Amino acid sequence: MDQLLDELKTYIEPQKAAFFPTFFKAFPGGYGEGDLFWGIRVPPLRLLAKKYNNLSLDELIPLITSKIHEQRMLALFILRLKFEKSSADQQLLIITFYLQYLEGVNNWDLVDSSAHYLLGTWLLDKETQQIWKLADSDNLWFQRIAVMSSFAFIKAGRFELTLQLAEHLLNHPHDLMHKAIGWMLREIGNRDLMVEMQFLDKFYSIMPRTMLRYAIEKFPQPLRLDYLKGHR
Repeated sequence: MDQLLDELKTYIEPQKAAFFPTFFKAFPGGYGEGDLFWGIRVPPLRLLAKKYNNLSLDELIPLITSKIHEQRMLALFILRLKFEKSSADQQLLIITFYLQYLEGVNNWDLVDSSAHYLLGTWLLDKETQQIWKLADSDNLWFQRIAVMSSFAFIKAGRFELTLQLAEHLLNHPHDLMHKAIGWMLREIGNRDLMVEMQFLDKFYSIMPRTMLRYAIEKFPQPLRLDYLKGHR
């Protein structure tokens, strides 16, 4: 682990270390309040994840519980690589580990880089109670994990879970959830526009404006304006 951390430190960029706390709103009152950054870009983290993907789950605990954002991201990248090449029994251990240390998945980039690759993919042939448990929590990041986990279902051509979550969380107060739900609706539309439009026609007039804008971002201009102006 010392070798990994020493190597990780070689990728520190002081300018990024100064910028990331603002970008990820780690200041007092921000959604990432208290998070600490070394200032390391994603490509080196992916590189190191490949190099150290044979670390055991126990060896990943110091990373996933670290106060340093990039260390937690590195742990998630390693988990993804381990998950992809593991047997079902090993995958269960990885998902159990992921859920055990879910408190460390506490910013949008950490969520979006892990949820559908791990939990969503694992649940494709299983019951989805865990996703609904997260959706019904009071934790913003757990709720985003629920929505983003459904991306795995979208990629498999299964839209119902995402549509149910979108309706369930339609009145969520945080714009990070509006963006996530709008993004997932857009991904449905990329695969079946009529499915997305049927949902939007039912809810567009009451959904948060940010959610709607994300959902219709790829629509042809006339259709997008119809939704924005309430002409549907």
